[in-house]
Amino acid sequence: MVKEQSLDNLWLAQALFDLNGVQFGNFTVSESAVSSPVFVNPKVLISNPLALRVASKLMQQEISLAQSLRRPRVHPFNVVAGVPVGGLLLATAYSLETNTPLIYARIRPEGTGQRGIEGRYTPGDTALIIDDLITRGGSVLETAALLEEHGLKVKDVIVLIDREHGATERLRQHGYNLISILKLDVMLNHYMSRGLISEETYRVCSEYLQSKRAELRQP
Repeated sequence: MVKEQSLDNLWLAQALFDLNGVQFGNFTVSESAVSSPVFVNPKVLISNPLALRVASKLMQQEISLAQSLRRPRVHPFNVVAGVPVGGLLLATAYSLETNTPLIYARIRPEGTGQRGIEGRYTPGDTALIIDDLITRGGSVLETAALLEEHGLKVKDVIVLIDREHGATERLRQHGYNLISILKLDVMLNHYMSRGLISEETYRVCSEYLQSKRAELRQP
């Protein structure tokens, strides 16, 4: 069983670091195709069943809280849909944890499988989209478009990590609400406070995030 004290986003940030899922150097972020001093790979969580379960429980906790507010921040949903590949892994864990039906949105043909949706659903159902990492939100928007093509409704998206590259606003412009468990700056602050990264690494990464925020403020 997962101990309650493990249900903490900083515990998860530490687990990612310990699994070598956070690296520092010079990387190209796939969606934005720009140089980044930090690389995050949440898929490594599958190597630690405890961490994977904590991730799903944190998502469940966040969703339950958002739905319990006087003005709920998350709409009711019938199914969960994972964004391949990392989001599908998390969505599977969430489905098992909450007993929520799972569907798989296949954006592109794979082998004998055509573009479409695997799993049972009813047109008019509302799907919660789950992803492991979001940069600008392109993959999420592709998934949402496919779901809507097949008669599903999409209102909310939950991700494990937001790289803070403007996905929140971009998704809002398309009518979707984004919720994240961890933000990159929170992770960096944690690693710095624990002495896991140098002051220089922290400075470079912080300046990188500040530059991305400045870009978002530009008209």
